[in-house]
Amino acid sequence: MSHLNRRQALRLFAAAGAAGLTAPILSACGSSSDNDSGSSAVPSGPPIKIGMIVPQAGVYKDLGSELDNGFGLYLRLHDNKLGGRQVNLVKVDEGESADSGKAAAEKLLKEEKVLALTGVVNPQSMLAMKDAVEAAQIPLVGSNASPASLQGAKYIWRTSFVATEPGQAIARWAADNAGGTIAVVGQAGPGGEDEEVRSFVEFLKGAGGDIAGQPKTTPFGSKDFNAVLTQVKQSGATAMYASYGGAAAVEFVKQFHNARFPGGFKLLAPGSLTEGYVLKQQGDAAKDVYTALNYSPDLDNAANRRFIADYQKAFGTIPSTYAMASYDAAAVLDKAITDATKNLDSFSLNAAIGRLGQIDSPRGGWQFTQNRTPLQRWYLRQVRPDGALLSNVLTAELATQG
Repeated sequence: MSHLNRRQALRLFAAAGAAGLTAPILSACGSSSDNDSGSSAVPSGPPIKIGMIVPQAGVYKDLGSELDNGFGLYLRLHDNKLGGRQVNLVKVDEGESADSGKAAAEKLLKEEKVLALTGVVNPQSMLAMKDAVEAAQIPLVGSNASPASLQGAKYIWRTSFVATEPGQAIARWAADNAGGTIAVVGQAGPGGEDEEVRSFVEFLKGAGGDIAGQPKTTPFGSKDFNAVLTQVKQSGATAMYASYGGAAAVEFVKQFHNARFPGGFKLLAPGSLTEGYVLKQQGDAAKDVYTALNYSPDLDNAANRRFIADYQKAFGTIPSTYAMASYDAAAVLDKAITDATKNLDSFSLNAAIGRLGQIDSPRGGWQFTQNRTPLQRWYLRQVRPDGALLSNVLTAELATQG
C-alpha cells in the first residue's frame, strides 16, 4: 500500500499552484491525449443538457456542495465539455425529503429534456425517483445515494458504494482487532432500519466476532446520545461500531469524546462518521476513530495526485469521497458520451456506460458490476495528526467489494 502523508500533499498542492497547472490534465478516464477517451479526442457536436440533483439548502446542503464541487471541477478541467460536447448543466434542488427529490427528477426529465442525470444525496430520494427514471429511459449516474434495496434498475448507475458495504468492509478487521465484544449503535433512517448496521452485524458474526447485547438505534434526527453512550459504557464492550452521518456524526463523536471511555476502547464506523466537512467540525474529539471507506486523499496514484492538486487549487481544501465520486460521475459520462457520440441519445448513452470497462479513478481503478455499482478496493483509515492537520490517515487495505 502506497500513500501520501499530508505534508507531502500540501507540498504537491503548492507546486501545482505555482506551476499554474499548465501540464496536460489527467482525467479519471485517462489522459486527454488518449484516442479513445477524454473530451478533446472526438469532434465537437451539438451541446448537451445534463441535470444535476443536489440539496441546495437544509441538512444535506454541505454534502450537496461537495457533489457540486466534484462534478464542476471535472467540467472546468475539460473546457465545460463531456465527450467533446459543450455542456449545459441544469441544477435543481433535491431538498430534504423523498418527495422533493422525486419532484426534482421529474422536472429535469419532463421539462428540461436532459440527456442524463447525476447527483442525488438522500437514499429515499433515489428510491422515490427510480420509476420515473426507468420509465423515461434516461441514465442517472448517481454520485452518493445507493441504498441496498435499489434493485433491478437498468438506467440508474452509482459511482459511490452500496450502503451495506462499509460495514462489510470493516467487519473482519473488527473481529480480529476489537479485543472482546463490540457494541453496535446507529440512527434509524427515514425508511427504517439502518442498512450499514445490519450488514456490519451480519458480517461480524460471520467473521467470528461477538456483539455486546442487541444493536441500539437512536431516533432519526436526534442529537442527544448520552443515554445510548451510557448503555454502551455499562455493557462491558471493548469497542463500538457507530453508524452516523452529517450533523448527527458531529454530535455523536463530540459526546463520545466527552463520555471518557476507558483507554484502549475503539470506536469503529463507516467513513461517513468522520469524512469531509464533519471532521472539521469534530476537531480533536475525532482523534483515533477508525473508519472504512472507498477513498482516502493520501492514496498515492497518478489520478489522485492530479485530483487533489486540482481540487485544492479550485476550492482551497482537500477532497472527500463525495467530491471524488461526483468527479468520477462526470468522468463516466465523458467517456460514455465519447463512445456513443456518433448516434448520441439517452438510450445509446446508457448502453455505452455498460461498455465502459475500468475507470482510472483517484480511488484506484474500478468498474461497474451487474448491479451498476463499483467493484472497488476498500481502505481502513484512522483519524490522527498528519503534520499540522487532523486527518483520516490510510492505515491498511481491507477488501475488494462490489
